[in-house]
Amino acid sequence: MLRNSKRRTDKHVHARNREMEMYAAQGLGKFAVIRENPLSVSMAWTNFLRNPVLIRPPTSHISHCNTRMISGRVPVPTTRTCRCSIDAKPVGGDVFSVTSSSKSDVDYLGQSTKGDLNLKLEHFEAFGIDGQETLEGPIEEVARVEAQEAEGLLTDLGIPAWEGRAYDYCMENLRNMGFPVDGLAFDPDLVIRGLVIDKESGNLVKADRFGYIKRAMHGTKMLSTRAVSEMYGRELVDLRNESRWEFMNTLFSVSEAVAYMQAVGRALFKAHVEGQLKSEIMSKPELFVEPDPELPLALLDQKEAGKKLLLITNSDYHYTDKMMQHSFNRFLPNDMGWRDLFDIVIVSARKPEFFQTSHPMYEVVTGEGLMRPCFKARTGGLYSGGSAQMVENSLNIHGDEILYVGDHIYTDVSQSKVHLRWRTALICRELEEEYSSLIRSRGHRASLVELINQKEVVGDLFNQLRLALQRRTKARPAQTLAATNMDDQELTESMQKLLIVMQRLDEKIAPMLEADGEHFNKRWGFLSRAGLWDKSHLMRQIEKYADIYTSRVSNFLHYTPFMYFQSQEQTLAHDSYSYYCSELNGTAADN
Repeated sequence: MLRNSKRRTDKHVHARNREMEMYAAQGLGKFAVIRENPLSVSMAWTNFLRNPVLIRPPTSHISHCNTRMISGRVPVPTTRTCRCSIDAKPVGGDVFSVTSSSKSDVDYLGQSTKGDLNLKLEHFEAFGIDGQETLEGPIEEVARVEAQEAEGLLTDLGIPAWEGRAYDYCMENLRNMGFPVDGLAFDPDLVIRGLVIDKESGNLVKADRFGYIKRAMHGTKMLSTRAVSEMYGRELVDLRNESRWEFMNTLFSVSEAVAYMQAVGRALFKAHVEGQLKSEIMSKPELFVEPDPELPLALLDQKEAGKKLLLITNSDYHYTDKMMQHSFNRFLPNDMGWRDLFDIVIVSARKPEFFQTSHPMYEVVTGEGLMRPCFKARTGGLYSGGSAQMVENSLNIHGDEILYVGDHIYTDVSQSKVHLRWRTALICRELEEEYSSLIRSRGHRASLVELINQKEVVGDLFNQLRLALQRRTKARPAQTLAATNMDDQELTESMQKLLIVMQRLDEKIAPMLEADGEHFNKRWGFLSRAGLWDKSHLMRQIEKYADIYTSRVSNFLHYTPFMYFQSQEQTLAHDSYSYYCSELNGTAADN
């Protein structure tokens, strides 16, 4: 039976890579869920689930993993947006000039709207001030008419309280170390998860899936598009270079990114590890923990369906017991306690080393936390330390028989995937807000896509006329009969008009691109995206290491404990061409 949700807005669970039988959990620690008497599971690889509200560009728009139809010719598959500059002398005599796109302030978030051929100022004046007076009415209507005409001619041509307190403790530690931090206040909207600290420049940056930097902040000031291009135009974010790049990939990173400076790492470490923050949380857990009554019930369904549940956490026993009692016990039936949910509990696990090396394991034998050495975990036991390999050996299960659920891409998901080939599930709490923001921005994005498509069509016609003029200057015939029959003045005037249309479209498109995603965060945009259509570097990490992801484990109450999750097909760059050809064949058959 499926259960209705009172507050879910992220469309539950998103699967990638393979078919999966889903056993999952969430909370203070991370949960490994093990199949008992596992059945055969299909290992066919599947692809990443695309967000259903993502507005994808048509085939005529150049963007990563999309294609562009050029006058009905074979499309050119691309894997990322390209910007080209022309160094040759301008065509059209004194009418046009060539300007590098990299010098433009209209190129936002990697979505280039400005071409490299421009009208000279004196020729704009012939059309009125900035060429505006010749094009009456809203530019959307003007562009729509021009696009319709162009299509015809082209056919002829062919942060929560937890992080706030962590920040406060950090500031206190910095103040004690002599740093002038008086007057600073925590701003949870200043950063989002998935940003990267550039330790060399002191900037906070957002990168796309390839590592190209799209936005940057220095201090609390966002850098301009041109400044980002000049500073990072030839550099990629490489997370393997830990001496330079620091990936903010968990919610715990928000306070660090907000307060970042040379000594921040030490100050936050002292706040977290030396117990300042944990002591306060344990004394008043209701101020820091958002209860989810459905979470224990989701785990109970899994356990009663015959799954083995493990809790594996880096926290010590006293902290774990306190927080789990607060989060679980009151929501469990029949006087159950949180320990009754888990077959094995491992505290002080020391992840990510837990997945890579063998450490001694101790059994916690008293409520005060006294321990004794042991060599094999047993059902119902409470342990400290140990290793993932010991877990596999103790339970006689290995590899993809285990689903590991966590909220840290590196410490949890990537390590269990790379070293052990466990199935992985990532909990990303921001998905709920992001999904709601995407829904609220659908109208904005639809209008933006329409404007970009209009400019694309107008630009296609402009490029055809530009090529005809270029060939004419070399005493060669134009590429089509229609262009060959146009005289020089007709070609030049048509190009001038089209450039004015594109310039005015840029004036509308640029601020709309900059504002895209502001429903989620006004500075950095959406968590999962870098630009209008591209994935963020954070999303690329999720895609690479997580078989499945969701905002909270209780979302699995929407499904049975026996559900297989399979992702939708991911299209390739040339897939749209095959679809286009099938459409043409269908049209031809109909005729």
